[in-house]
Amino acid sequence: MRLTWTIDTLELTHPFRISRGVMATREAVTVTVTGPNSNHVGRGEVVTSPYAQLDVDRIEEHLRHAREHCGRDGTGLDRALTAVHPAVAAAVWSAVAELRARTAAQPLADHLGLPLPTEVPISRTLGIGAAESMATEATALIAQGFRLLKVKTDADPTASVRRLAAVAAAAPDADLIVDPNEAWTATTALQVLADTRGLPVVALEQPLPASDRDGQRELRSRTDVPVIADEAIHTLPDLDHLDGLVDAVNIKLPKCGGIYRAHELAAAARERGMDVMLGCLASSSLSIAPAVHLASVARWCDLDGHLLLARDPWTGLGGEDGVLRPSGVAGLGVHPREGDDR
Repeated sequence: MRLTWTIDTLELTHPFRISRGVMATREAVTVTVTGPNSNHVGRGEVVTSPYAQLDVDRIEEHLRHAREHCGRDGTGLDRALTAVHPAVAAAVWSAVAELRARTAAQPLADHLGLPLPTEVPISRTLGIGAAESMATEATALIAQGFRLLKVKTDADPTASVRRLAAVAAAAPDADLIVDPNEAWTATTALQVLADTRGLPVVALEQPLPASDRDGQRELRSRTDVPVIADEAIHTLPDLDHLDGLVDAVNIKLPKCGGIYRAHELAAAARERGMDVMLGCLASSSLSIAPAVHLASVARWCDLDGHLLLARDPWTGLGGEDGVLRPSGVAGLGVHPREGDDR
């Protein structure tokens, strides 16, 4: 098995702000896997992340480790990837899964034993900004066709209420998921929920720090609004620590280690009565595509990372109108945009 990679810069249309910081660009490493006896290739993508302490140098270091230890026939790949960052492993497994699916002339969903929906409604995320500017953006997104908006906010409850009220007024037909990225306390969450009663808030995503188990227990006991774990869920063992604390988990391939682990994690969560959200990072369609093939197991698909880019170097998913439309062709179903040599 041959493992190679290239590096590109992804520029966002606008700087994107969450409670932890602001980003305007990300480096993207495209991983390509070629089988020893195949004319097919598979591809995956890993993007840099300050939060995950993952820069290009570290990504390349881990890819070199995978290449050196996987063996020519790939039999050592599983063992090699246990020693690398899960986001790097996810990119390699996406490439391997696509290679397997393309070799079998089937979409990745078929390879996983899942149906592939022809249409996948997605949410669109509003980064933190002034209430008025977020309302203007919400109006534009509703006009495009989005009906589920994820509203980023910070630790300030007054500002959070103001943002949510403005977005709800601007987008009366939309449901809202609120995502403070661990910035709240249980007291803040309950205050914001009380002050926004009557607004179409359908879920809270990781409102409290993952370590605040007492706060999470208190919050869930005092609200009927579903609570989604994000930063608190990475791998299967994490589910054992979430029973009674959350109603759903946000599964991101770069967190859990790739498409196969994500499939297992989704099945285990559903067996425990938890709903599933499929999440993403700001990235190209190449990163988004593997998760789309898991869409049949999810309640919410927060798969809009490619829509944040000034130019997506890959195409094949759509989503600009709030709906992804996977092509059903063999593999991931995305291909380089015209003019990109990949």
